[in-house]
Order: sequence, then C-alpha cells, then structure tokens
Amino acid sequence: MVGSMAKLRGNPWAVLVVVSLGFFMTLLDLTIVNIAIPDMINRLHASLDGVLWVLNAYALVLAVLVITAGRLGDLIGPRTMFVAGIAVFTVASAACGLAPGAGWLIGFRAVQGLGAAMLMPQTLAIVTMTFPPERRGAAFGIWGAVAGLATIAGPTLGGLLVTAFDWRWIFFVNLPIGIAVLSVTFFIIPGFQPGRRHRFDILGVTLASLALLAICYGLVEGQRYDWGTVYSFISIPLIIAAGVVLLVVFLLVQKLRQEREPLIPFALFRNRNFTLMNWVSCTLSIGMLGIFLPLTIYLQSALGFSALKAGLTLAPSSLVMIFAAPFLGKLTDKTGGKYILICGLTLFAVGMGWVVLIATPHSAWL
Repeated sequence: MVGSMAKLRGNPWAVLVVVSLGFFMTLLDLTIVNIAIPDMINRLHASLDGVLWVLNAYALVLAVLVITAGRLGDLIGPRTMFVAGIAVFTVASAACGLAPGAGWLIGFRAVQGLGAAMLMPQTLAIVTMTFPPERRGAAFGIWGAVAGLATIAGPTLGGLLVTAFDWRWIFFVNLPIGIAVLSVTFFIIPGFQPGRRHRFDILGVTLASLALLAICYGLVEGQRYDWGTVYSFISIPLIIAAGVVLLVVFLLVQKLRQEREPLIPFALFRNRNFTLMNWVSCTLSIGMLGIFLPLTIYLQSALGFSALKAGLTLAPSSLVMIFAAPFLGKLTDKTGGKYILICGLTLFAVGMGWVVLIATPHSAWL
C-alpha cells in the first residue's frame, strides 16, 4: 500500500483529491450546522442566540486568522500548515461532538475555526504549485465543485444525520475524512518550500486581525443589541467604526512596506482580472453562505419540514454542481471563461431572486 501511494507522490490529480477533501470539511462546517439548529436548541436547552454563536464562533475565527495562516504557509511551507490544520480541525470536531453544553460547544467550534483557517489558504497554494497554467482551469473547476458541493451539501447531509441520529453526528462525520487525509498527505503531497526567505509581518497581521475581529463581531452581534449600546459607551457602530479605522491603518502600514515584503502586495491589484475575481469571489461567497441560514430555518420553522426533508429540498443545487463544474472548468481552459462566468453569475442571481419571490408560509417543497 505504501508503495502504491509512493507512486502517486506529486501526481497532480492525487494531490488535488487530498487537498479537496480537507477543503471540503472546512466549508461543509460553515453550513451543516444550520440544519441542526432546532435540534441543538431542544437537546442542549439553549437559546437561539446561544446556538447561533455555534455558527459565529467558527466563522469569526476563520475570517480573522485566514490571512495570518496564509503568511505562515509562506514561511514554513503549505504542506506543513495543511497537515497541522487538518489535525487541529479533526480533534476539534471530535470535541464538538462530545461537548456537554452550549458553552463548551462554542469554544470547540472556535478551535475548529482555527484549524480551518490554518488549512484553507494552503489548499489553493498547493493546487497552484502542482498544476501548470494550461491545466489549472480543469483543476480549479474540480476545486470549485468541491467548494460549492460542501457549501450546498451541508444542509442535505446534516438533515440526514440529525434525522437518523442527533446533532452530534454532524461533527463526528468529519473524523473519518480528517484521519484519511492525515494518513496520506505526506505520501502524496510534495514538501513545497518557499523559494526565498520570508518575513513575518507582525504589525500587519495584528492590525488585520483586530480590524476583521471588530468588523465581524459588530456585524454578527448587531441585531442582538439592536445596533445600539453593548456596554457603557461601547456600541455596535463604535465597534464597527474602530474596525474600519484599524483596516485603514493596516492599509497605510502596508503602503509603507511595499518596498520590503508586505502582507498584501498592492502590485497584485494592478492586474484587473485578479482584482475583479477577488470581488466576484467575495460577493458570491456572501450570497451562497448568506442564503442558507435563513433558508434552512424557514424550511423547518415556517414550513414545518423535518431536517431531512429540508436538506433534500436544497439537494438539487449540489447535484447540478457536481456534474457541471468539472466540465465547465475544462471549457474555461479552452475559452478563457469570461462568458461562462457571466452566465454563471446571472443564473445565480436569477435563482436566488426566484427563491425569494416564491418563498411564502404556504410554499410546497417543489
């Protein structure tokens, strides 16, 4: 078996499978918890606000630390960070499944977010280093299919697990995946090392982390405090404003460091396609992730669906994406992909708009 895996060492498609499995787990856990919210409230005797922090703790830590983790990958190698992230994420998943109460669960979810932040940037770096430019379209098509599948399949898989067992199994399902990835990573993924010595921008990392923490916390907790006072003179608008100021200071510091080794090289954004695709990725992620929490709660609370039926109602998106994304990735290699992207964004917008228009308290699952 070891000899067979040794033959796969450095094979681009074998590498893609391994990193995609790790990436799949991190994105799956952004949505799979949504479907289990009613079951968590009942079994943990927790409030909706408390259970929502099971979602928020993971997303908040992931958002705050992903830039730092990306730079650490530059320093010590993406494979090392990928393995460390998988290990932390897998152990934290087991702890989440065994959590005795909501407070413990929120804490373990934060550790899960740390593991996800450690491994997520490395997946894209490893794929880019493994595939030559002329074959990256197909590779990113599969990578994108895995990303979309994980995001959309969360409610379906979660609904099945919650209906058959209980909410704890939405975390236990990560264990076999994490163990499998850990067992083959060193055999299949080469030890990519940076071509030159990198510096760790401590000031930049600190400013970026604090800015993202303040902005994300303000947005997450805003409604709970009616967008007003949190404590004494501290308010949600003040927290968000502090985050924005810190972000501006971060950008100014990065501007002064452009001649050395900045955390964010501004020269990258002179490439129109790079800037545009970052914007598209950002808005698309907000759209995809933002729709599933209210939609899963709506299906169960407003329409009275079981967790399984709610998950199956969302399943067609996953099925279409599985079959379409690899084919469209190969087509992008041949055509450049601009019109595929435009068509995809248009269909996504039309589909989400259609869902909003037809979702009423009396809608049928079809």
